[in-house]
Order: sequence, then structure tokens, then C-alpha cells
Amino acid sequence: MNIGIIGEGAIGSYVRDRILERGHIVRAILQRPELLQGREPEANGTHYLSSVADLPDDIDHVIDCAGHMALKTHGPDVLRRGIDLTTVSIGALADEDLYRSLEQAASDGNARLHLVSGAIGALDSLRAARVGRLQSVTYIGRKPPQSWKGSPAESKLDLDNLGGTAAVHFEGTARLAAIEYPQNANVAAAVALAGIGFDDTKVKLIADPDIRENIHEIRATGDFGRFFFEIRGQSLPDNPKSSALAAMSVISRLEQETQRIRF
Repeated sequence: MNIGIIGEGAIGSYVRDRILERGHIVRAILQRPELLQGREPEANGTHYLSSVADLPDDIDHVIDCAGHMALKTHGPDVLRRGIDLTTVSIGALADEDLYRSLEQAASDGNARLHLVSGAIGALDSLRAARVGRLQSVTYIGRKPPQSWKGSPAESKLDLDNLGGTAAVHFEGTARLAAIEYPQNANVAAAVALAGIGFDDTKVKLIADPDIRENIHEIRATGDFGRFFFEIRGQSLPDNPKSSALAAMSVISRLEQETQRIRF
């Protein structure tokens, strides 16, 4: 497949390298204009550009690895061009106007927007459970203090001096979590979209100085019964805010596009 990637940060770089290992072609990388200054517009068959309008015509699929603003800026244009788009920026869909814009663009272009599972599992169970009646869904995100730096947690906690005590810095809906924590709460958004929605999914975010990995928990009850799911994930070496599993889930989603038998 000929792939376009939005962003070349920690997740974007990981995705690019794994795509190439699997024999796909990275035809284009979309970046902000200021990041392209002084850079060759093409290298080894890859075009570096800042506008969806400049994407080569032979692009089969675009992958967004650059965050909420990038999805808002480029997502509708990609879909209107009739190109399927995969995104890790699920939290951006808490913006109802953007959700509708992407949905309309996908309809106009006869394209699809694929949401990857990201740093969490058990979403297939949530999707199945909502066929009946889901009574409650709670997501709890627990990370080391340094992983919350640059987020609103800094104004609520002294992240450098928590001692040995874990501290809650957010409790509320998945919608509010996704809006307030755009770099940290994509998992909460994924849980919400798979289950009972942004406004009914409860979220608790915790800074814990006694852990080194990111811990994600889902608790759900409904007609199906109840379940508890926990995953302890490692970050990408280049960015403590980026989940390794989130990057891996992008590659997994792309591989499904080429498989005749798939989950």
C-alpha cells in the first residue's frame, strides 16, 4: 500500500519504520509548514508537504499520528478526497462539531475514518456489551508524575513532590477529560466511543510516583454481567506521553486492511 502519514513525532516515526519493514511505501508525510523549512520536498520517494491538496494521487491510506489539531486541520480534507484515514487522536472526537465534520466528509468522499484501539484493550468487549444494555463504564488512568507534565495536572498537583502518595487530579466525564487532556486522554475517548458515550463514561486520572508504567483500567457492568480490565503499558522511548501499544495498534489496524481473514 502507498501510505501517507500525518506527523513525524514519536508515534509517527515508529509507524513509518514499521510500515517500511512490512513492505509498504511511505509516499508522503504531512507536517506543519514551519517544520518543512530548509527540508528537501522529496527524499527516497517520500514527499514532505503541509497540505492535503498536495498529496500524490496514488495514496491508498493516510494515518494521523500528530494529535487533535492535526486531525481537525487535515482529517476532513483527507476523507473528502476519498482516502481512508486512520487516527490515534480519538480524543478529538469529543468535539461534537469536529465529529460531525469528519462524518460528513467521509460521506462526501465515500471514505472511512478508522479509530485505533490505542493504549487500551477490551474495546471489543465493550462494543459487544452495548448491544444489550451497558449500565456503567469507568476508565481509570494511572501514570507516573512526569507523564502528566504539560497537562492541567501541573496546576492541580506538585508533580515533582508527591512523595509516595498517588493523587487524583481529574474526575469527570470522558468528554471533559478528552477536551482538557488532549495529549493524555485518548484512551478515555476510545473507551467512551466503544461503550456508552462521552457524557456517560466516568473517568478518573491519577499521578502515581510509585509506578514506572502507564496503567489503564476499565470497569463495566451491564446485561452481559461485569468485567474489569487492566493493562500496564510502556511508553515509547522518545516520548513518555506516547504509548508503545498505541503506536503498535496503528500497524495492527493497517495490517487488517490487507488480510482476507481478520478480527
